[in-house]
Amino acid sequence: MPQTERMFWRRIDRPGHEVVELRQQPDGWRLHGIAVFADGAQYSALEYDIICDARWRTTSTTVTSLLGVDSRTVELVRLPTGEWLVDGAPRADLRGCYDVDLGFSPSTNLLPIRRLSLAVGGEAAVRAAWVRFPELTVEVLEQAYRRTADSTYHYESAGGKFSRDLVVNRVGFVLEYPGIWTAGMPPDEAAD
Repeated sequence: MPQTERMFWRRIDRPGHEVVELRQQPDGWRLHGIAVFADGAQYSALEYDIICDARWRTTSTTVTSLLGVDSRTVELVRLPTGEWLVDGAPRADLRGCYDVDLGFSPSTNLLPIRRLSLAVGGEAAVRAAWVRFPELTVEVLEQAYRRTADSTYHYESAGGKFSRDLVVNRVGFVLEYPGIWTAGMPPDEAAD
């Protein structure tokens, strides 16, 4: 029976929520999610689909964004050779990236956490294909993960300019992303 896990997050810094499903497939993993949150005076809705191989390396990503009346989709593909395509165009600068990082979501921290499988005290540098929001442009984001306890990782990006201590569950989903996201039950389930 394929493994399936679901997470629900509530945005802390502005109104918003996200739900994601992780599903095991015969040859890897699929991460499918929807995030809705306020962006200034309007709401944003983003739907994403990420496919990883059995070693947790991203092979394809599709993100569709609805921002006000505008809609945009970006598609990323990592070929078996390690080359990346963004909307069908080669992107040599993304070579060496194994993960995609969605700038609007805590879900993609799961990818390097699972791929690296660090022991407590272990650390690793990561190059991610970073999908920025709201532009949906893609660039390289240098990151570092250090596992500080069984369920805690110290995360840094932009040469240490951004850092957070992330609490994760047994699967690797972030439970607390300080100042931005917190895991929780959907409002109707929390009342039960």
